[in-house]
Amino acid sequence: MIAESAIREALVAVIDPEIRRSVVELDMVRAVDVAGEHVQVTIALTVAGCPMKADLERQVRDHVGAVGGVASVGVTFDVMSADERSALRTRLHGGGADSEGGKKPISIAASTRVIAVASGKGGVGKSTLSANLAAALAALGNEVGVVDADIHGYSIPRMLGVSRKPVVVDRMIVPPVNHAVKIMSIGFFVEADGAVVWRGPMLHRALEQFLTDVHWGELDYLVVDMPPGTGDVSISLGQLLPSPELLLVTTPQPAAQKVAMRAADVAGKTGMRVAGVVENMSFMLCPCCGERTHPFGEGGGEALAAELGVPLLAQVPLNETLRVASDAGVPLVVTDPDDAASRAVFDLAAALPDALAPLPGASRISKRLTVI
Repeated sequence: MIAESAIREALVAVIDPEIRRSVVELDMVRAVDVAGEHVQVTIALTVAGCPMKADLERQVRDHVGAVGGVASVGVTFDVMSADERSALRTRLHGGGADSEGGKKPISIAASTRVIAVASGKGGVGKSTLSANLAAALAALGNEVGVVDADIHGYSIPRMLGVSRKPVVVDRMIVPPVNHAVKIMSIGFFVEADGAVVWRGPMLHRALEQFLTDVHWGELDYLVVDMPPGTGDVSISLGQLLPSPELLLVTTPQPAAQKVAMRAADVAGKTGMRVAGVVENMSFMLCPCCGERTHPFGEGGGEALAAELGVPLLAQVPLNETLRVASDAGVPLVVTDPDDAASRAVFDLAAALPDALAPLPGASRISKRLTVI
């Protein structure tokens, strides 16, 4: 005789792919019926047409099917009522009550490290680095989210291979997940490849919503792909983000280095601390002999780091495979972790904990990263 309690215990291991918690904890298990060697499980989805339904069904079949005595598993789906969705939102998001002063509280855990990836100019590979850094941190066992704050040049959804829109549960936005990274971008809310023709106040409100209405959960890192330059969005993010740390991305040539200094200047004026510099497109490796060439010159990253008094955390080679993987929606650190560019990004991820300042009232991150 199969005990219902054994089935429910097995269902604890079934994890909602986007909320990242057990379906038991989320009260999504509507019913468990045992008839001989057959088990029928009913799961209540947050919304009709949930994009991750197939993943949930696979998990239920795998975990319940592994219980001793179970010969077959059936999975049916229901949809949460409005009251159930409201209760779920309250459980996950504290009900969204306004904090003092009438403003919604930031939905990011106090222990989350916010890494803002910025550059003074476009074209230095900042978004590609952001996507690969987020995926590398996740591959190393961290809970990671990424905000595509490059409002006018959003590209993170494409680079991380996500086209489905976020799920909205009673005004709480559940971000889509791919490569174990939670993703939020303005690109989810505009027509395909459409331009965002917004001015300052609308941009500020959109970014504020990304930080208040999105269910991020207990993240270790939130990587923010900043827009190039020093405009409204950069200033807003400096005001909105809790204890942000800035990674400045530059290329070796002096022109990029000088412009990156402006981004550092804005960071200081908006409360961001510069944690370090990343030199992208540092060199090319000859596929035949491994000889290095420097199409964009040498020394820009080192000079910028020295001028700012911060470490040069990584030098990422100019690599066609990095671009190809990004265009395909799968970061190179996932498809080929042994590639030279991937190794440089993993080295960056490993160097981050020591480069970050301790959070106010907290000790330095205790989780040590081991490069794989």
